[in-house]
Amino acid sequence: MDIYQILITHNRAWSAREIVFIAAMFLLVFLFALVLYGKRKIRLSQMTAGLLAFLFLAVVFASTVFTRSPSSERKYMLKVFWSWERVFVNRSKEMLKENLLNCVLLVPLGVLIPVIFHRRIGWWKGYLCGFFVSAMIETCQLVFRRGLFEWDDMIHNALGCMIGCLVTDGLFFRRKRRGRKKTG
Repeated sequence: MDIYQILITHNRAWSAREIVFIAAMFLLVFLFALVLYGKRKIRLSQMTAGLLAFLFLAVVFASTVFTRSPSSERKYMLKVFWSWERVFVNRSKEMLKENLLNCVLLVPLGVLIPVIFHRRIGWWKGYLCGFFVSAMIETCQLVFRRGLFEWDDMIHNALGCMIGCLVTDGLFFRRKRRGRKKTG
């Protein structure tokens, strides 16, 4: 099943109220970023990356929590690496695909974080940021009964965020260092 099929199969369409809420929140974030940009507290690239991160997180939270139908009970799996056990012991290709998609899920956020802060982000800070975002998603899933709370998703999402940070750090800051050497 491709990503589009996953989205349309497991998620309902956004309601008008949800769209208005996200649009209003985006407008507030945009106005706040515009004020910071006008006062020269942030650069245009930081403002753009921050707005993209907001939109990305809105879509992620919508697809992983808020557009899912609630179940009758709270579901959780507290065993760490249970999904990899299924991959290796049961030879589950579907679980392998799910684990890899969970790793990829927060890569875009990881790519944006160094741009938002306009500086190199260490791998462990990228991991912690991804873990924090994923913990919020998993907690919402548990509280609202909209999915399976699990440590594996938090670990995989955090890895993806960390990889995104490392990619941006390597590409952006490598060029920045080379530029300084040429002018020096």
